[in-house]
Amino acid sequence: MPGNTPHHPSRAVAAWLFACCALVFAMVVVGGVTRLTHSGLSIVEWQPVAGTIPPLDEADWQAEFAKYKTSPEYRQRNFDMSLADFKGIFWWEFVHRLLGRTVGVAFLLPFLWFLWRGEVRGALAWRLVAIFALGGLQGAVGWLMVKSGLVDDPRVSSLRLAAHLGIAFVIYGAILWTALGLVAPPAERAPAGLVRAARAFAALVFVMALTGALVAGIHAGYAYNTFPTMDGHWIPPEVLLIEPWWKNLVYNMATVQLDHRLLAYTIVVFAGILWWRVRASRLSSLAPAWANALAIAVALQVCAGIATLLNRVPVPLAAIHQAGALVAFTCALGLAHSLAGAHYTRKAAGTPEL
Repeated sequence: MPGNTPHHPSRAVAAWLFACCALVFAMVVVGGVTRLTHSGLSIVEWQPVAGTIPPLDEADWQAEFAKYKTSPEYRQRNFDMSLADFKGIFWWEFVHRLLGRTVGVAFLLPFLWFLWRGEVRGALAWRLVAIFALGGLQGAVGWLMVKSGLVDDPRVSSLRLAAHLGIAFVIYGAILWTALGLVAPPAERAPAGLVRAARAFAALVFVMALTGALVAGIHAGYAYNTFPTMDGHWIPPEVLLIEPWWKNLVYNMATVQLDHRLLAYTIVVFAGILWWRVRASRLSSLAPAWANALAIAVALQVCAGIATLLNRVPVPLAAIHQAGALVAFTCALGLAHSLAGAHYTRKAAGTPEL
């Protein structure tokens, strides 16, 4: 029986995980476009199986449109929407949900196959089980986010939006880190301080992405469309307008956008220092290449962010900006992984050596 034959994690396992990363990446970008086009509330039901089939004829479309007409968003904002307009927002949300199901199937079926063949086992197998469970949680959080906008106020909770994006980043990062561990050659460990700095930088990029979700959640990108100041102020006078003060961190456009900008400045400086330290360490691993890629990714991401702000959040630029966040996160994780010298040894099947 194949399951009785000893195997080490193969290149095929790594290729499968990288393919899953690509699918999650696509899902994050489509999710961002869904948000930007105000399409997220177009499907008012959660149907895990039946929801995989879109409307196939005019009667199906009319039935789906009738369901949408019962939603607060239609009654309060889109009461003059035509069926053709509804189809435009429906397809973005449908594709986003379909991608979510595709990621689940693309992860589960190969995992069961590799598990049966003995190519994943031990700590690696349990890590993959945890990632799949996190994917299930992501689906639940996504539906709770949508439900928050199907009430009297047709606006999804910005906190739930941030949680939804944050879990997507965690899933992507966990799959990527695992895949890198299967293909990265053994490398010398860098100085402990440099390893900690790289991990801290990856965490900072993650937090930056969360603040971006808060900006999107309250449409803060449509305010203060000047740079480098915010309508002539380095710190807008409205930053503490809401009581109690902590609500400004989530619900105040000025505060939320200021936090996002301050994190961007911090990341630029941090990335420059990290790049210099890696280059000065003269490591022979992939770390210098990852450091170069990270510096380029951060520079392009900042440019995309500024362009998105100055042009009042056009969908193409905003989508590029969201994709850029995931690219920067990828480079940050790649750098942290290469500096730590983490890899899965091929001498013991499925046993990670960190």
